[in-house]
Amino acid sequence: MQSPLFSYTEQQSQDRYTIQNPQLLRVSLTGHDDILARKGAMVAYQGLMEFDGEYQSQGQRRARAHTGEGLELMRCSGQGTIYFANLAQYIHIVDVDHDGITVDSAYVLALDSALHTEVIAVDSQYGISGTGKYQLSITGTGKVALMTSGQPLMMQVTPDKYVNADADAIVAWSSSLRVQMQAQTHSSGVWRRRGNTGEGWELSFLGQGFALVQPSEVLPPQSHDTGQGIRAQYGMGQQGAHGQNQNNAWN
Repeated sequence: MQSPLFSYTEQQSQDRYTIQNPQLLRVSLTGHDDILARKGAMVAYQGLMEFDGEYQSQGQRRARAHTGEGLELMRCSGQGTIYFANLAQYIHIVDVDHDGITVDSAYVLALDSALHTEVIAVDSQYGISGTGKYQLSITGTGKVALMTSGQPLMMQVTPDKYVNADADAIVAWSSSLRVQMQAQTHSSGVWRRRGNTGEGWELSFLGQGFALVQPSEVLPPQSHDTGQGIRAQYGMGQQGAHGQNQNNAWN
């Protein structure tokens, strides 16, 4: 049998994490260190592997129920190679150090089991309530594989150059940054015919670090509605915390 498909062979690498292609992650396990991955993200593996649902503490379950933020993980162990993917999202490997990284859990594909995760609240000068203001803090030393819808933009934040980003497009940022949620962007001339800009909540980042933005304002679908197909979920911007507050006002 012959086909151009045979050109898509395994990437040979000694690294633990390897980008097989922009939308497929290859992880090598030697039997010593486990990794944690998003439930259902395994697409293939070679070798002797075990997959177990990761235990969640009572505190983690409470945090997820209260905030809607958290990770549904499986523990992967053994010797061999595993391939991970999620809805053909673009995959990026990040080395986490002492500074830590803050990320929306919807964009986490896999991470070293030695890393620590905790749900935190994003600072808001408006005191917005709802699940949209909560994010996942990842600390320790190790690697995490993040996903984006399309090729992202990495923006540097310095003391003399802060960054504003749409709250539905932001993926991750340095945990050392100071963060504020800003009010909705609108036209300065309310009587102008163009009216509202259509922009929602935005985050302002100050300090020294980075902010990772994707060219999309919709999270990867996280669940299915029976008979309705895939249901998209949104972040904390126009369709997130802002929309939730409006809904709560009517309930």
